[in-house]
Amino acid sequence: MINSLSTKFATALEISVAAGELADRWYRQGGYRVTSKNDGSPVTEADRDIEQFIRRRLAQAFPEDGILGEEFPETFGESGGRWIIDPIDGTKSFIHGVPLYSTLMAYERDDEIQFGAINAPSAGLLVYAEKDRGCFSNGTKARVSERSGLGGSYVLATWLEDWDPKVIKALIDRGVQPRTWGDAYGYAMVATGQAEAIVDFNVQTYDLAPMPVIIREAGGIFTSLEGEPGISHGTGIATNGVLHEELLNIVGTGHVYLPDLLEETV
Repeated sequence: MINSLSTKFATALEISVAAGELADRWYRQGGYRVTSKNDGSPVTEADRDIEQFIRRRLAQAFPEDGILGEEFPETFGESGGRWIIDPIDGTKSFIHGVPLYSTLMAYERDDEIQFGAINAPSAGLLVYAEKDRGCFSNGTKARVSERSGLGGSYVLATWLEDWDPKVIKALIDRGVQPRTWGDAYGYAMVATGQAEAIVDFNVQTYDLAPMPVIIREAGGIFTSLEGEPGISHGTGIATNGVLHEELLNIVGTGHVYLPDLLEETV
């Protein structure tokens, strides 16, 4: 499974797998405390325990690198590279017994994501990629869907609260199948060809960190909703590439002709 990776990232993937096993144990045992952050989002004992585990293992293996995580302050290294981690992406799924949560890990250097892993341990899915070495799902080469039109396409969302109903209608009128298999699991579905796109209107850096390299190595495109590369814009869209511009014309926030398009569907 790790033969496709360079030595550094093979080690990182082993850490991701171990963290996933820990997450799955927390998921199955239940009974953990759930509290709310300042923004109202939930956090559990498991989130903190898993992040501390990943931080310890990464610091032991790569003491020269920095680490950015969701639950604890960023630490800085001397290498110029940093690990970006999310111990439980999809905490709401996790605490409600839905196995579509993930443990995320990515490595960034020179403002480029060079490695990324989406580990959904309770769903039995591990998707990972290294720059210029391909994308893999459970050890098998992964590739995006070849669908060339929006009709029949599965477009995913983590949630629908921040979607304009007119945008949803515009997609449905074009034959799109909207679904809420979201969070990182949705990006994994795009990378493996099970869905054509996922759209996030409100997302954090650590939620998106693995996506640029995973989606690109699977043959797709990842950008912000303004069409910009990178993970720090607060939005994200991943597609099979063929549909990227057409979908951005409907959901994108940087297109001046978007209101005209929506007017057609009113």
